[in-house]
Amino acid sequence: MKKIAVLFMCALLFALPFTVVGCNKSDKKVIRLNEVTHSIFYAPMYVAINNGYFEEEGIEIELTNGGGADKVMTAIASKSADIGLMGPEATIYCHVEGQKNYPVIFGQLTQRDGSFLVARTEQKDFKWSDLKGKHMLAGRPGGVPAMTLQYVVEKKGGLSLNDLDFDTDVAFDAMVGAFEGDKNIDYCTMFEPTASDFERLGKGYIVASVGEASGDVPYTAFSASKSYLSANRELVKQFLSCIIRGYEFIRDNDSMAVARALEASFPGTELELMASSVERYLSIDAWCHTPVMSESSFIRLEEIMENSDNLDSRADFNVAVDNSIAKELIG
Repeated sequence: MKKIAVLFMCALLFALPFTVVGCNKSDKKVIRLNEVTHSIFYAPMYVAINNGYFEEEGIEIELTNGGGADKVMTAIASKSADIGLMGPEATIYCHVEGQKNYPVIFGQLTQRDGSFLVARTEQKDFKWSDLKGKHMLAGRPGGVPAMTLQYVVEKKGGLSLNDLDFDTDVAFDAMVGAFEGDKNIDYCTMFEPTASDFERLGKGYIVASVGEASGDVPYTAFSASKSYLSANRELVKQFLSCIIRGYEFIRDNDSMAVARALEASFPGTELELMASSVERYLSIDAWCHTPVMSESSFIRLEEIMENSDNLDSRADFNVAVDNSIAKELIG
């Protein structure tokens, strides 16, 4: 149903005329950025914001939380957002639909699944085949987290979805609460710092990294409409250069320095918890070393989507992805 909703909104809204929305506000260029969820998984972006990299470029970021890739795509299509940070699957769905003013991926942020499998009980020797007969909260149907998890369950665990209760009925934002409240649920996937905090409080145990098991996948990327990119190329280039600086800061500094740079985006979260989350993501090589998306990783994502029966035909990589800005920046 989520896939259908994305296709419907693409068909309805990307048919509408677009105007340039990167306007000036108090002599600053405003970019309305809609993120799929708020997570340390997107640390390079928050570091860029909090360290003032955008401000140095004369850019003001208006950040909003979409709460799902389908909702982020709707925000772009309805012109209530200029740039969306989300799973590339939403962009692929729109291309399959054949829209004229289609969304375009112009920069990749994460290269692996950022979720961790949390178990009700401690399992030091966990194997993916241990999921047989268990109840697991997997995410929303048609989303990259659920599709990647299905891929891992089948390829690493040797299981079919009939071998376990692969639950996609609980909304993404409600998964942790549902897992905590229902003792009949055996496993749940969580992002950081939620996973580490959940374990620290003795509510569950991190037993596996979905990203380590799945390998490289273009998990989260920046997209904008074709017309917005055409009208605001230099602004988008400045935007992406700040994201690159955010990643370089993480690469070149210790985890506590990164945690302090993230503090403004996660008020009330302990520095030590943020630092451990950064270390955990670095350990699985979650963040892209370059914003250029490779065609091979794009094809792998489409294979994962096909494996979950959420993709009937493939998008043209050279149309859905525009690496030209990213390539200019990295030389």
